[in-house]
Amino acid sequence: MRIFISSLITGFEPQRAAARRAVTTLRHEPIMAEDFGAQPNSPQIACLQGLRGSDMVVLVLGEDYGFVPPGSTLSATHQEYREARETRPVLAFVQQGISPGPEQAAFIAEVQAWEGGLFRGGFVNPDDLQDGVVRALHDVTLANATGPVDEREMMASAIGMFAPENRNQVTAAMLELAVVGGPRQRILRPAEMEAAQLAEQLEQSALYGDSRLFDRSLGVSSGLDGSDLVLRQDRGASIRLTEQGSVALRLPLDETRGARGYDPMSGMVVIEESVKEKIGTGLSYAANVLERIDPTQRLTHLALALRISGAEHRGWRTRAQHVANSTSVQMGHSGMRERQPISSIVRRAALGLDRGALIEDLLVPLRRQYPASN
Repeated sequence: MRIFISSLITGFEPQRAAARRAVTTLRHEPIMAEDFGAQPNSPQIACLQGLRGSDMVVLVLGEDYGFVPPGSTLSATHQEYREARETRPVLAFVQQGISPGPEQAAFIAEVQAWEGGLFRGGFVNPDDLQDGVVRALHDVTLANATGPVDEREMMASAIGMFAPENRNQVTAAMLELAVVGGPRQRILRPAEMEAAQLAEQLEQSALYGDSRLFDRSLGVSSGLDGSDLVLRQDRGASIRLTEQGSVALRLPLDETRGARGYDPMSGMVVIEESVKEKIGTGLSYAANVLERIDPTQRLTHLALALRISGAEHRGWRTRAQHVANSTSVQMGHSGMRERQPISSIVRRAALGLDRGALIEDLLVPLRRQYPASN
């Protein structure tokens, strides 16, 4: 692989040399500004062109932010990072025990918050950095040493995680989201699936994490269903995790309280904002689960399947529309037609980089399946 090494140059020579040694140790080709020689373009453009010709970027951040070129608000390294994260994997390493200024601190925080990065580690000295880069590149090589991605099989597996609906029984409206990774392979061993620690971590995140799925006032039961680990709550919320790293979520959609307290009519419509919030929370939770069970990203692609169950006769409203006319609901006559799951194949990084667009791409076609209820 051609690996671009991005960092401050002046004063950072030992760290860059260490990154070069790590890359060449594994017989990859380092792409570095020091090797460009005389060029007709500015150093900034030369570096960006070198980055664009690479397969991966090793980003090394220290205390100083670096020079900001005329006409820009970002340092050269910051510009390289912004461009690289949209197009290729980034392995980021941050020096420990430093006191960065405001600009560099904000840059480091941006990198550490980026969910699409393959690896984020710290280092103390050049030798420590070299070891970290070697390990990270080795992990990436192993992660990519897998079979081809079969998108049709992935999509079938994602849709297959939905249980058949009983259309003769009235049930609560549920958002169901399935995330299936590829290439297909076993990510968790049976002993790992049985370990109490895994269920506890999933439960803790579902109750108290940033992507909270469960109601804290309700209990949680967990156990194996065949080879799958399943966590359940009353009112139908559940999490299912398979040995292949697939995640299926069921999340209640009904809003029982409006601006004036209990709202009996809310069960007659699907509230758009509630659906959007649940999609975002579900994707975020699934991303966190994948990061925990597959940190080296052996699963490079994801099949997403989404549907709403238990809402055959409902219309679709925004919250504002419902608050303005909460005492009456015009039911849709097309509610009993078969609604196919919304599906999409994405690269795994999209769960972090493009989550906002991804939520919209799932929400809009889902909304089209329901009649507007004004």
